[in-house]
Amino acid sequence: QVQLVESGGGLVQAGGSLRLSCVTSGLTFNDYAMGWFRQAPGKEREFVAASDWRGGKTYFADSVKGRFTTSRDTAKNTAYLQMDSLKPEDTAVYYCAARYGYRGFREWDYDYWGQGTQVTVSS
Repeated sequence: QVQLVESGGGLVQAGGSLRLSCVTSGLTFNDYAMGWFRQAPGKEREFVAASDWRGGKTYFADSVKGRFTTSRDTAKNTAYLQMDSLKPEDTAVYYCAARYGYRGFREWDYDYWGQGTQVTVSS
């Protein structure tokens, strides 16, 4: 059974940082692309970032480029989303997702999802 468990969300002031973690189990982590999405109240879920399988390339939405980074720890089967210079408009529920092979940019590209973690950025 595949599970993705996220943590690291919280309340932070604008300009601050948070690091989200996504611990996976039940899959061969290195064979999966990891994606990050977010959903703000009243809005559709949107792509934030992704990393290809096997330590490949990373991709970011224009809205977070230069502020967010992703990393993977194969030994811990964990993906991370480092969020710096946070803005109030980054407030959303953040989700990690897994997809076999190369990254996708759309929700339906991904097979497995975490439960989401709330990130709130105050002004």
